Amino acid sequence: MGERKLIRKAKRTELIEVAQGRRPADIFIKGGMVVNVYSGEFLRQNVAIYQDAIAYVGEKDVAVNDETIIIDASEMYVSPGFIEPHAHPWVLYNPVSMTEKVLPLGTTTTVNDNLFFYLHFGVDGFKRLVHDLRKLPGNFFWLIRLVSQADFPGERDWFNEKDIEELLAMDEVIGTAEVTRWPLLYEGDPFLIKMIETAKKMGKVIDGHTAGCSYDKLNSIAASGVDACHEAITAKEALDRLRLGMWTTLRNSSLRPDFPEVIRLITEGRVSTQRITMTTDGAHPSFIEKEGFVDGLIRKAVELGVPPMTALQMATINAATYLRLDGEIGGIAPGKLADVVLLPDLVSFKPAVVISKGKIVARHGQLLAPLPTIKWDRYVSKRPFLFPKERLDDERLYRFPHPAPDRSIPVVHFKSNVITEQKDVILPSASGYADISNSEGLLYASLIARNGQWVAKGILERFAVNVDGMASTYNTTTELLVVGRKPEAMAVAAKRVHEMGGGIVVVDNNETVVEIPLPLTGMMVTDRSFATSVHYHDQLLSALRERGFPFHDILYTLLFLTCDFLPGLRLIPRGLYDVKRNHIVLPAERLYGCTLQR
Repeated sequence: MGERKLIRKAKRTELIEVAQGRRPADIFIKGGMVVNVYSGEFLRQNVAIYQDAIAYVGEKDVAVNDETIIIDASEMYVSPGFIEPHAHPWVLYNPVSMTEKVLPLGTTTTVNDNLFFYLHFGVDGFKRLVHDLRKLPGNFFWLIRLVSQADFPGERDWFNEKDIEELLAMDEVIGTAEVTRWPLLYEGDPFLIKMIETAKKMGKVIDGHTAGCSYDKLNSIAASGVDACHEAITAKEALDRLRLGMWTTLRNSSLRPDFPEVIRLITEGRVSTQRITMTTDGAHPSFIEKEGFVDGLIRKAVELGVPPMTALQMATINAATYLRLDGEIGGIAPGKLADVVLLPDLVSFKPAVVISKGKIVARHGQLLAPLPTIKWDRYVSKRPFLFPKERLDDERLYRFPHPAPDRSIPVVHFKSNVITEQKDVILPSASGYADISNSEGLLYASLIARNGQWVAKGILERFAVNVDGMASTYNTTTELLVVGRKPEAMAVAAKRVHEMGGGIVVVDNNETVVEIPLPLTGMMVTDRSFATSVHYHDQLLSALRERGFPFHDILYTLLFLTCDFLPGLRLIPRGLYDVKRNHIVLPAERLYGCTLQR
């Protein structure tokens, strides 16, 4: 059960006939240097493709006819298509626009996290989406979440055994996605352990997330059934995971450009690389535009001293083997699906030609294959907001309660893009609320439920010093996060996001200076062009840097402010939360109609 992932159109008897010269090939790649990731050799050979599969690899010619596409590869390397084993297709871009960008870069297979699609579509909507995305060129697989990234009321009803088992049974679902709240696994959470056992019985993989987990605690995570982890940020941490039997995925991403350090596991540690893969881990659009996708991982690894063959193996056969897809993809061999990239050199790793399932889908960075038109609204099971936008005019939504001015207030101080700490600050009080008007660098922050039932509040420091008002559904909860120094400007931004049905808005002096509509789950554009996401990202980062944002990745700052698994204070649906102490510092306020509960 769970072994059938890809359906090959070519019959095996037909492939045999092509290999023997009794049936013409559809594509004949002639005289290239084949990257044999199985043996670790570079071999001057021909490759014959019939329909969607490879029929022959060797030195002889095969039968061709007038319809056969013959490619002279004498000046090129013939490599398997690249594989991204841990993608997040919702960093402003969507699955279609991501494919539009990364397929011409040689990534023919992506394995994707389903978090926000499932949160907003439910089991039925997500299944319809998966069905419709079968029309995408390339191979598009999924890892499904067992829990969210921030505990919320009703979470265990939403992530329930019946629905998860139904999704696990899908061919496109490779396994379970990272459990970012890994202490649940450490504690042996019965529901998670049961779902992991279920997935393993189905032949699925168990992806992991163990940021900050010590070697001793990693033993428990490995014992829970986790197969892989991508969260090592040092060579030592990567080695710990490798030694405990985990597939170790080396990351180089916009938030964590870790390669210069973690790659020392290979270049200095000289370890076996058979169980090492690589990931971009949801890089923001501009990072991909500049650095590439899996091609960029290979390129960077080689620049840092990894042999080209080793880097290619990590991005192809190693990833396929971890995903239990090596019987179908990951190498150039007869019977495998014809996912092939033709590389002019082993320096840039930028393909001249990309072949996916036997079709030429891109040349010289230009996509040739058609993209499906997806009607995103047909999957949504939840309305964007369940309260009238006029409720957002109530400035008390944005003010932090402070009835005793002689007491300090817990402030969320940003140490880095995503790591925070509590800083206790004495502030004046006005009408029972904290007054930050004379405190440079402090901002109000409110996380408002889309159903209008609660608001969680905090005060931020070192987020940005000159933001009048900003609102965003781009965050881990996809609720309405509102930040600013002026409640009236915060209200303007919040109302505009409400009108758009999701997105990001920045307001100065009650005038909108940035407007990014994200109607798809509040996280993604619906545009098929990747360039749209790049433009929006650059516009947002530039605007916030002008207003004092001191870090390099604004999207992940927004995303993780509302999570409950990274150190420091967080705004989550249950209130202002201290992650390390597992303590609610200030509970969320219940909202009734238009009146805040005091």
